[in-house]
Amino acid sequence: MATALGNLSEFDADRLPDGQPYNIHLVVSQWNKTITKALEAGAKKTLLEAGVLPENIYTWEVPGSFELIYGSKKAQEQNPDAVIAIGSVIQGETKHFDFVCQAVSQGIKDLNVAHEVPVVFCVLTDDNLKQAQERSGGKHGNKGVEAAVTALHMAVLKSK
Repeated sequence: MATALGNLSEFDADRLPDGQPYNIHLVVSQWNKTITKALEAGAKKTLLEAGVLPENIYTWEVPGSFELIYGSKKAQEQNPDAVIAIGSVIQGETKHFDFVCQAVSQGIKDLNVAHEVPVVFCVLTDDNLKQAQERSGGKHGNKGVEAAVTALHMAVLKSK
């Protein structure tokens, strides 16, 4: 299990690409807002520390994780260097969790296949709120940080 390793958001900042030339869009779900705002904050902090200019980080808000697909598509149309789709789906009592998780992962994959702007998947799919908290700034780090690192590497790849 990956979480047995502890904080998974540690990375070598010296190996990050210089973010100064890049324009990164964040598409953030407002559902489970305390979690998604923490992920967004982790992503923004990492992008800024890597040299992305504040004016080159743009945030789009969407109601829920299912809407991340459309929001990411709209963000791609602005031709940024990368898009980060940020959401949090927490298991409930019905199969709704399964349908949303499957649709969002497939939708983001489809956007990556169909378009030239990479979309980074930063959607937590946890069994409970505690797990989500542990992955949005808790003992397992912040997946928003990891998504920002990924977005920078994908922006470099897009520019080749």
